[in-house]
Amino acid sequence: MLSDVTAFAPATVANVGIGFDILGHTVEALGDRVRIRRIDEPTVRINSITGVAGDLPVVPALNTAGRAVQAMHEALNLKFGFEIDIDKGIPLGSGMGGSAASAVAAVVAANALLEDPVARINLLRFAMEGEIVASGSVHVDNIAPCLFGGLTLTVGIDHPRVKSIPVPPSLRCVIVHPHMYLGTREARAVLKSDITRSDFVWQTANLAGFISGCYSNDLDMIRESFNDVIIEPQRQSLIPGFKDVKRGAMSAGALGCSISGAGPTVFAWVEFQYAEAVRGAMVAAFERHNLKSDYWISSIENYGARVVKA
Repeated sequence: MLSDVTAFAPATVANVGIGFDILGHTVEALGDRVRIRRIDEPTVRINSITGVAGDLPVVPALNTAGRAVQAMHEALNLKFGFEIDIDKGIPLGSGMGGSAASAVAAVVAANALLEDPVARINLLRFAMEGEIVASGSVHVDNIAPCLFGGLTLTVGIDHPRVKSIPVPPSLRCVIVHPHMYLGTREARAVLKSDITRSDFVWQTANLAGFISGCYSNDLDMIRESFNDVIIEPQRQSLIPGFKDVKRGAMSAGALGCSISGAGPTVFAWVEFQYAEAVRGAMVAAFERHNLKSDYWISSIENYGARVVKA
């Protein structure tokens, strides 16, 4: 039996514009690492939090990784416990799935310490409990791709079904993170509870067209469907310069550009030959609004969370 395991979980782009709370994909450029040790005492405790963590709680019930492992511990009625060390590689409030990554890495590491490891779909349910700590609600558009890898569509909450969606191999994701904090709860609070029928039809058509384009390698369909008419218009004012950033990305050759998760990170899908030009245009646009930024160019068909040291 293993007694000490470290797992890595990648950052994610949630919603992917047109798939609010159901669509997401991995970003392999950065992520969180969680080390878990098996202990005799039947409890869960957090030993340390390092990296770009900020002021995160070490009380397990108030921490996404701690709560996810607690949910696992309770559901499986384990007679031993876990001690957790979290190394944050994803900035807080960035819109890149930092809370989800910690929860996912934690349950993947803990699972490797079990005599009978559980299926990944069960790990998804445990990680969902951790995500509630961060956002106050259950949504899996960060957790599912982080756990399973690549672009995923998740249907259902009580009995989630996860489907991997193929991505045309010529595409890359450009991610630009302005140096500002935007909390998930704040970004969700601005959303209206009702939408018009026309917007519902339009958004549904865009989601269907986008997924169809991914399956058929139809870049024109992806481009025409890459338009969030419901969430992006409500959240864009929370990100200084967003309209200019999107305009710059599209002018430089992006297929689509939108807000990553709750923001403030902005992402664009682009053919690989235009990736550097799109990145430059997005960074320059943020700079015109007095915001420095970090940036990455990533493939989209990536691995999900995995054990990296045992």
